[in-house]
This record gives sequence, C-alpha cells and structure tokens, in this order.
Amino acid sequence: MSFFERKYTLHILFFIISFVSFGQEKVEWEGQFIIAGSYSPDNQLAGFLGTRYIPEASYLIPVDSAQTKYFDFEASANINGDILFSPFDTSSSIGNVQPYRVWARYNTNQFELRVGLQKIDFGSASLLRPIQWFNQIDPRDPLQLTNGVYGVLGRYYFLNNANIWLWTLYGNEKTRGFDALETNKKVPEFGGRIQYPTKKGEIALSYHHRSASSTSIEFIPQFEKIPEHRFGLDGKWDVEFGLWFETALIYKTKDLGFLTHQAFFNIGMDYTFGIGNGMNVILEHLTVALDNRFLGMENTSNVTAAMASYPLSFFDNISGVFLYNWTAGNFTFNINYNHQFEKISAYLMVYYNPSAVSGIQQNDLVNQFSGSGIRLMIVYNH
Repeated sequence: MSFFERKYTLHILFFIISFVSFGQEKVEWEGQFIIAGSYSPDNQLAGFLGTRYIPEASYLIPVDSAQTKYFDFEASANINGDILFSPFDTSSSIGNVQPYRVWARYNTNQFELRVGLQKIDFGSASLLRPIQWFNQIDPRDPLQLTNGVYGVLGRYYFLNNANIWLWTLYGNEKTRGFDALETNKKVPEFGGRIQYPTKKGEIALSYHHRSASSTSIEFIPQFEKIPEHRFGLDGKWDVEFGLWFETALIYKTKDLGFLTHQAFFNIGMDYTFGIGNGMNVILEHLTVALDNRFLGMENTSNVTAAMASYPLSFFDNISGVFLYNWTAGNFTFNINYNHQFEKISAYLMVYYNPSAVSGIQQNDLVNQFSGSGIRLMIVYNH
C-alpha cells in the first residue's frame, strides 16, 4: 500500500472514531461481506478463493427541522484477501486494506456539494460506456463494485429537471474506463456536465480536462504531462422501447502516434418482452477509433454487447452478458443465476473470456480469468 493510500486509510479510521464521539446512536453502520471461489482450467493457477469486506459508517446532521438541508458523511473501507492456487502444487496470495469511500456532503432540495473519495457516474449507456470516465463498473459484476476518485463535485437541479455538474479532481493516478494512459496525479483535473430534459427523454453534454502520463508505456513517446480534452454527448429516450446513444471524443495535445486521439460511438436499446414473468434485453454496439489525427478513423474496432435478464420467481433471477468483438473475432459470455435469501445473496456463474477482452470495462476489484470457468459467490449484507 502506498503512502497516499495508507494516509487515507487512517483518515477512514479517524472519521469513524469521530462519528462515535458525536454519539453512536446517530451513526448508521452497514457492511457487505463477500466470499467467492472459481475454477478456470485454462489458467496455470486454476483455483481462486477470495474474500472482501466493505464496512460503511454514515452520519447525518440536519440543518433545518424538515431535513431539506443537511450535512452528511460516509466512510467505508475495502478489506480483501485473495489466493490463487493449483491444487496440491502452487499458490499465490495477496491481501490489502484501502479506502473505498470517504466523503462529506452538503445537500438541499436543488443543490449538492460533495468532497472526498467518491463515485462519480453518468451517461446513458448500460454495457459499453464511452463516458464512464471516473470508474470501472464491469457489467459482468452483479455487485457493480468500482474504485472512487478524490475530488469535489457540485450539482444543481433546476425545477424543470435540467441539472448542471461541476467537478475538480486531484491525486488520482489509475486508469479509468477506456483510458489509454494513466493520469498525472500531481496535476488537478476539472470538468462539467449539462443535462437537459427533452420529450420522453434527456440529452447531455460533458467535458473533462486532465493531464495524462505516458511514462509507463514503452512503445510510445515518453511524457509526464500530456494535456487531454474530453468531450461527451449522450441522450436517452423512452419510446416503445428504450433508445440511447453515447459518444466521446478525446483530444491530446502531444503526438503519441495512434494513441494521440480516441473516438467512441455507442448506440443501444432495451425492451422487456412479455414472456412469462417478463424478459428484459439490452443491446449495444460500440465503435472505437484510434488515430494520430483528431476524428481520424485509421484504426477502428467494433464491439457488440447484449444482456438478458429473466426473473424466475420473486427470489430467483437468471441473467447473461454476451460480448462479441468483430475486429478480433472473439466472444465473451457470463451467465449468472442468483438466489436472494433474507440477508444473503448467492450467485452461480458460468463464463468464458478470451485472453484479451476489449470494449468492456476492466475492474481491478473483480477477478476475471481467461478461458472457461465457473464461479460461486456468496454476499452477506448487514
């Protein structure tokens, strides 16, 4: 764990202790315990066993009696341990403690200001998400886990349901979403988003500026600071079916060859068929272009994704995520059966992943293995 991560882990503990000093009856305690095991015979270490615990404490201070204005705080940690093994032969283990969320917020009916380690998420797409700029949500993960970012987020909601977002980030280094390069964590990031309602839907324009770093990639020119501009446009409408699009253009000011500029074009739809208890199907197609010219289409790839979900009963559900990369000619699937107990959720998954998966978000909180495999996951919420 780096010094930066250790420092914020200590901040979590101090934050929780501070809650208790205000009065334990005002603190809300929650937690999620996960244990998962999988077997992927195509890997050298075919067996996997992992645990994760995410304890969370929250605290609210009302400003008025109606609680239309209040301060609230949230702190949670990501405590995990994994072991990879080949039965009766070789094993490798790792454990870690990191902050998951640590933020403070001031909230009114129309305004929100949030400061700290938080999740920032927006966009219209569901599976292949070009403007998933600040997280790593993998559609194959039923828990939708993702790392957060350190920053300040302000949002204002108009009475006609239009809203405006403004943010600034600092101290974030890891790649997020479809990032080709890491972020220079010593340079602040900033951006904003305007979301406006339309007939039967909404449309939004987003912008983000960051300083990227190419020092960790050997085959391209080495720069510590690469100014990067991102533009996003997305919209979603509810007609006879759900229909959306999501587009992102990324412009860098230094020549990095085919990684200089990126363009993403996504279109998707969803519909619930009147079959039995109702089967919901989501379909998306993503085109990605990499070029040394802005809006160039020299290196393109196309990915199609689908997700189907069917409730077998009030407590049982079966779903599947399917992905086909037309350029690489490879196929990915994850079929998941879920049963809900009172406080426990059980997931049985069967999957296949090629050695290199592109077009879908990669998440370092979720262990995805190449080849075919089976996974059992038990989740306890308290």
